Amino acid sequence: MRIRSMHTLRLALAQLNLAVGDIEGNTKKIIESISSARERGADIVAFPELAVTGYPPEDLLLKQGFVESNLDAINQIAAATSGITAIVGFVDIDKDIYNAAGVLHNGRMVGVQHKFFLPNYGVFDENRYFQAGTKAQVYTLGHTTFGVEVCEDAWYAAGPHTMQALMGGAELIIDINASPFHAGKWRYRERMLGTRASDNSCAIAYVNAVGGQDELVFDGQSLIFSPTGDVIFRCKAFEEQLAIVDVDLSLVGHQRLVDPRRRKVRREIAGMVEVPQIKLDPVETTAKKGDLSISSEPPGELEEIYAALVTGARDYVEKNGFKEVVLGMSGGIDSALTACIACDALGAERVRALIMPSIYSSEATQSDAEVISKNLGIRCGFIPISDVFDAYNISLAEVFQGTEPGVAEENLQARIRGNFLMALSNKFGSLVLTTGNKSEIACGYSTLYGDMAGGFAVIKDVPKTLVYRLSNYRNSISPVIPESIITRPPSAELKPDQTDQDTLPPYDILDPIIEAYVQEDRSVREIVALGFDEETVRRIVRMIDRNEYKRRQAAPGIKITPKAFGRDRRLPITNKYRE
Repeated sequence: MRIRSMHTLRLALAQLNLAVGDIEGNTKKIIESISSARERGADIVAFPELAVTGYPPEDLLLKQGFVESNLDAINQIAAATSGITAIVGFVDIDKDIYNAAGVLHNGRMVGVQHKFFLPNYGVFDENRYFQAGTKAQVYTLGHTTFGVEVCEDAWYAAGPHTMQALMGGAELIIDINASPFHAGKWRYRERMLGTRASDNSCAIAYVNAVGGQDELVFDGQSLIFSPTGDVIFRCKAFEEQLAIVDVDLSLVGHQRLVDPRRRKVRREIAGMVEVPQIKLDPVETTAKKGDLSISSEPPGELEEIYAALVTGARDYVEKNGFKEVVLGMSGGIDSALTACIACDALGAERVRALIMPSIYSSEATQSDAEVISKNLGIRCGFIPISDVFDAYNISLAEVFQGTEPGVAEENLQARIRGNFLMALSNKFGSLVLTTGNKSEIACGYSTLYGDMAGGFAVIKDVPKTLVYRLSNYRNSISPVIPESIITRPPSAELKPDQTDQDTLPPYDILDPIIEAYVQEDRSVREIVALGFDEETVRRIVRMIDRNEYKRRQAAPGIKITPKAFGRDRRLPITNKYRE
């Protein structure tokens, strides 16, 4: 065992934005990154989890042709690894299919590491598709012994890294990932990975995917840790990057000498665990050249959430082939923030707004809608809906006879607007962006086939109180949202003098109740114990429960909280359980 001898490995982290199902495009991108890493003198280049197929491929994995195409691709990638070692995520077949990391070296595949721990919670369904791995091995490249594992394996203290470091002598663990974003997750992830590095007295390289895939966003922020558990390198957030880092492994031997825990555990499992060592043929590597990458700082709270929303919106539009988006601009804060995100994601020239006032729309909101459209530089159409609303009421007069005007008439206005937006979508091929926030969607304070009509819900997982904070953050970059939009009491403007608080409690009370009930699964009794009025809590819980049917019909939207509606939270519509 070397102790403090100079021992450096040049490692490339290929933090890429890959598309699910685009095996040909992903393969091309991977091979280009391998070539670039080799030119810059990298010994090893690591790619994200399931890089070949994109993540998550879901039921594409049930198509035999899809899996076979992925195998052809990994062989093509292996052939491109002359003079370098590449760690690439793909789907392996060995009597069953596995979420795997291929170790490709000097033109061929020299080893495969199957994922041990298959996540089956939240947005994950890996037990539906994959068999779990059971064997671990290590690889020796020159003076370096390294192990490889896949994503979730790092989250378990006794993952493959333990066997690889303890019994196989791995000085470096390369963990390939597709770790979905939620706000603040990077802090927990760094603490966990730092613990794994220090517990195993080894360096850890964590390479993450970046970009949007349906509701999910991957934030990148790939990392390298020293054997003392300190972050020594961090990739950029929400950006593709091929980072080149010289990793000093000279501290590994000393750390292992001063950690008596390793000796005890190793004695206990000696003979019980076998970790084969694969020696990689020496290659003539490219001379070290080019500048090393500079470590990045993590983003602030609002910066990272806003970047996630921009990334998710951009990639949903781009990867699904839409040329432009359209949204209803009401003069309210939700549509204002959605328009800002769309412009920052796509450019103002690809965003179209439609102002659709009714007899209840105030001059102030119409004026603000025009102002923000002008501030953002987007095309803005104007279609009053009063005449259409009158026509609807005339047509419905006979069947509505003897009833008082109410919610049905209010919702007609939202549905007329939804029809107009969908007409533009059909005519121009635009993607309709809905503008509802998480607070409204939770309580059903939205109109099915009205303001819920559309193809993508940008702020679906953003609570109303966070909408205000993000709007102020966006204005700190450039003041595009009029202050009157931020300070005006929110209103759907579907009847005279209406405000949201006619139906809902103030948002600073509502949002914590929603978080406690939806995200934390607390009971009514527990939420009341937090200091909330019992009648208010019960009313909000009833609203959340009875509006599950609406959420099932809502457009997909970007996940930014630990538990979003949809993939994260799955409750039956027909449900008699009450708190």
